[in-house]
Amino acid sequence: MSEEKPRVLVVEDDVSILTGVSMNLRFEGYEVVQAQDGARGLELAVSEAPDLIVLDVMMPKLNGYEVLRELRSRGVRTPVLVLSAKGMERDKVLGLDLGADDYVVKPFGVAELMARVKAVLRRRWGDDGQVLRFGDVAVNLTTKQVARGAAPVELTAQEFKLLAHLVSNPGRTFSREELLSGAWGIDYEGTPRTVDTFVRQLRQKLEPDPDAPRYILTARGLGYRFERPQG
Repeated sequence: MSEEKPRVLVVEDDVSILTGVSMNLRFEGYEVVQAQDGARGLELAVSEAPDLIVLDVMMPKLNGYEVLRELRSRGVRTPVLVLSAKGMERDKVLGLDLGADDYVVKPFGVAELMARVKAVLRRRWGDDGQVLRFGDVAVNLTTKQVARGAAPVELTAQEFKLLAHLVSNPGRTFSREELLSGAWGIDYEGTPRTVDTFVRQLRQKLEPDPDAPRYILTARGLGYRFERPQG
C-alpha cells in the first residue's frame, strides 16, 4: 500500500523559526503547510485538514490561544502542539485547558521538538503514525480510524472492512463476489446486492459528491475499484 507523508501545519510569524521548524519537519519526512498569522492558520487548519498543527502563541490578527479556542469550538480535533515563549505554569495550563495536546517553550531544541511531534502523531494514529489519504479523507488501517477533514468518520465494522479491502488494492477491479469473499469472508451468505448497499454507504460518508464518486468507482458490468488520485 502506498502511504502519504503526515501533513503538519506550522503557524508562526517569526520567519526564522517558521523556516527552521519547517526544514526540520521536511527532513524528518513530513509534508509541511505554512501560515504566518493566526487568521491564515485558522483557515488552513480547516481547509488543509493537517494531521498536526504546530501553533505559535504570539501572532498578529489572532493569537494562538484564540486560534485554538476557535478550532475546538468548531469541533476540530486535529492535534495541536503549542510553541510559546511564555513558559509560566499558568500559560501552559491555559494552552492545555483550551485543547492543546502538548506545549513546548521557546527556545527549544530541534531534537526535542521532533520527538514531541512524533509522540503526538503516535497518540492519534498509532505506533507508525502513517496515514493513507485520498482527498480530504485519512485512513489508518492499524488503528481503524477514519477522518474526513478534521472530523472523525464513524464507520461500522463491516464498512471499515470493505473500505480497507478496496484501499489496500488501489486500481484493482473487484467483482461483487470477490468483495463478499474478501471483506465478509468466504462463509458469508449475503448477496452481491449487499456490496452495492455498503458501497453506497461508504460513498455517502467519504465522497465529496456521492452521486459522482471520485474514489470508489463502479466498473460497469464488473464491480468496483478504488482509485487514488496521483500527485
